[in-house]
Amino acid sequence: MSQSGAQAAAFFRDVARERTVWFVRDDAGSPAPMDSSGRRSAPFWSTAARAKRAAELWGGNLRVESLTLDYWRNVDLPDLADEQLLVGINWSGPRLVGWSFTVPEVINRLTHALGECSPGPAPTSG
Repeated sequence: MSQSGAQAAAFFRDVARERTVWFVRDDAGSPAPMDSSGRRSAPFWSTAARAKRAAELWGGNLRVESLTLDYWRNVDLPDLADEQLLVGINWSGPRLVGWSFTVPEVINRLTHALGECSPGPAPTSG
């Protein structure tokens, strides 16, 4: 498994267990870097220590904050989808690299990590 793949797996495992998501921000908001295809990602981490390392690497006045899993799922992820942002997962290393997923991909992976059943197709009438 690649380093990014291992980081992504750790993200969903940790978040499912701790029920907390971490991010970095300053008074102007959170960074949302653009990838090579021109899409922006809002990065999140599964532990405070991971987010703290990111804040230190990015520099500036970034601080670490957390969200409950329920708030992140029910409020932040729909907002990110509306803004057409990807979700960066446990970016790491000196250049803060890693995988980014669409909101539906994050919801699917999170549902699996939590051991929840994903909704099946809507029943058809007839």
